[in-house]
Amino acid sequence: MKKRNLILIAAVVALAIAAIVVALVRSRTSTFKQDYHIENTDAITKIFLADKQDNQVTLQRTDADSWIVDGQYPANQPLVDLLLETLRSMRIRQQVNKNAIPNAVNDLAARAIKCEVYQRRPLINLFGGRLQLFPSEKLIATYFVGRESRDMMGTFMFRQGDDVPYIIHIPGFRGFLTPRFIAEPLKWRSHTIVDLDVHAIASVELQIPENPAESFAVNREGDGFSLSLLNPQRRVDGFDTARVAQMLSSFTWLNFDEFAAIVPNSFADSCVSGTPRAILRITDTAGTTHELMTFIKYTNPDDIAAMPDPENYEAFDLDRLYAILDRKDTVLIQYFVFDNILQPASYFLGAQPTYSIK
Repeated sequence: MKKRNLILIAAVVALAIAAIVVALVRSRTSTFKQDYHIENTDAITKIFLADKQDNQVTLQRTDADSWIVDGQYPANQPLVDLLLETLRSMRIRQQVNKNAIPNAVNDLAARAIKCEVYQRRPLINLFGGRLQLFPSEKLIATYFVGRESRDMMGTFMFRQGDDVPYIIHIPGFRGFLTPRFIAEPLKWRSHTIVDLDVHAIASVELQIPENPAESFAVNREGDGFSLSLLNPQRRVDGFDTARVAQMLSSFTWLNFDEFAAIVPNSFADSCVSGTPRAILRITDTAGTTHELMTFIKYTNPDDIAAMPDPENYEAFDLDRLYAILDRKDTVLIQYFVFDNILQPASYFLGAQPTYSIK
């Protein structure tokens, strides 16, 4: 009886080992039996991108609709969605011509963007997915994304494990895909400062260092808000509720324009080294506060000097200004976007403002 049980156990163990081996072989080979695209992008957990300029970035999924950049920054979700759609929709247009393969390979080696795609997959996947065991994150595909084809309608790519590079396209899309594979971390970071419904706002404070009398705070009181001047501290009744409501509604999906990394550091530093024009603090009902310090964006003197009629150019930017977000990132914001927010206290009291923050 014992001998029969031992034989039965050995048989079960052997079948289990065989199933694991088959599953492993399938997991390693199935990627290259399918077309170039990734069918189930909802299962993608991580994407790593790196280029030849030493830029690299890791995008990680935190839930069904949210991603983070390099483990800490909220991602630009529309840009992530575009990359996922690209991975799902791209197809092989044609194999690179045999005579052109050496040049294509050399070009990819010199300039390609590496893209690693990871999914959470079970070690054992049997009976059409009805039995899935030991799930873990696995590298399922590595692409090397090159330049555009001569007609600008395809992209040279090589997938690790393949024998030759291909020209890849998205059927119906006119253009090439290289710009969708970006390795620069800043390009992937969200530009959202806050995204708060009025009911999620606890307080808004605006300090104006050059004119303290125009500094104020709006604080939640039950279902409504009160307005107080900060210097000296006193509550104010009879404020313009329509203007305050308009200001508070501006914090729904409030974004900055771009990171100031494109501006020479020495020039940006000189612009933000002085006293801020305004210090804005937004606190939500969960107690989280975001701070924005704004500074006049002066026009680079070298740029003005290079103009054919430099006397006709303003010394400062009429459309944008610098801001330091949460004392970490220097960004550019638009006057147009902040027009209802960066106003002195007198504006919300229904009076003619005596001071301009802009």
